[in-house]
Amino acid sequence: MTPLIDISGLTKSYTLGSQSFRVLKEVSLHVMMGDFLAIMGPSGSGKSTLLNIIGCLDRLNEGRYVLDGMNVSHASDNALSGIRSRMIGFVFQSFNLISHMTVFDNVSMPFLYATAAPEIIREKAAAAIKDVGLAHRIGHKPLELSGGEMQRVAIARALVNDPKIILADEPTGNLDSATGAMIMDIIDRQHRKGVTIILVTHDPAIASRASHTRMLQDGKFI
Repeated sequence: MTPLIDISGLTKSYTLGSQSFRVLKEVSLHVMMGDFLAIMGPSGSGKSTLLNIIGCLDRLNEGRYVLDGMNVSHASDNALSGIRSRMIGFVFQSFNLISHMTVFDNVSMPFLYATAAPEIIREKAAAAIKDVGLAHRIGHKPLELSGGEMQRVAIARALVNDPKIILADEPTGNLDSATGAMIMDIIDRQHRKGVTIILVTHDPAIASRASHTRMLQDGKFI
């Protein structure tokens, strides 16, 4: 079978002033459709940078990245934006919700540049909110919610476009263990539906939910 995510020889560097720092060093990664991968490693090992490149939020400097049969290594900004909106849902540790908008409006954000009919958008957003158990909070704003509820809103936003891939960067990092387990139950449910999950975590208990784990250290898998 052809991997959904096929990365070979990925190198990523950043320049600060006159100095260049290599964050990722000839990384290769192959993820099949329906996999659940946890990426672990110490702070500064390059985990979030790798996740951003996988999610087409950042670009590699060297190497090759083929996503669902498309070579996206040097795709244009518009092409990457289209790929993100069609294929990828993001869940972040800090939730990244817009404080003055309701739960419904936050979850509807991925449709901002879509051409879907308003009734389809309403139906999909309401269904995603219901799927994470927050139908009773649909009109509330983020500051009226608990941390666990805010993360469930973030997951609903990630799910609303029916993505093939969910990328989660420390999705339980700001939550207590019981709430974190509830969030992971939602992610597990999406995996059972066939969604490919790539999760960055420091927590071995969270990583144990994945089908397999890779360890990143000093910009390389070990």
